[in-house]
Amino acid sequence: VQLVESGGGSVQAGGSLRLSCAGSGYFASGSCMGWFRRAPGKGLIVIGYGNIVYADSVKGRFTISQDNAKNTVYLQMNSLQPEDTAMYYCAARSAGSWCRPSLGSRDFAYWGQGTQVTVSS
Repeated sequence: VQLVESGGGSVQAGGSLRLSCAGSGYFASGSCMGWFRRAPGKGLIVIGYGNIVYADSVKGRFTISQDNAKNTVYLQMNSLQPEDTAMYYCAARSAGSWCRPSLGSRDFAYWGQGTQVTVSS
């Protein structure tokens, strides 16, 4: 299984970016997919998965959507702020392990390489 992210980059505060993550290989269609991020000097946090945003810091600004036909998950990020600067990772659970509340990074078996998002003030 491979997860390949795209769409990162640099943007000014208030701008938008859309990240994409496509699964390939022995990837089971409909697998639970989500997004995490790691800001400089901080730990990995969950943004959301299963089309639900869980991180309070981005609710109302970020949305997650998954296209099972394309094995792709998207992260639409609006009203970006400097504190959103981080490496963003997509992740997927193994086949047969569905999305449910309270999942952590250890519950995801497959990870993308990460894509950098930098927001300047």
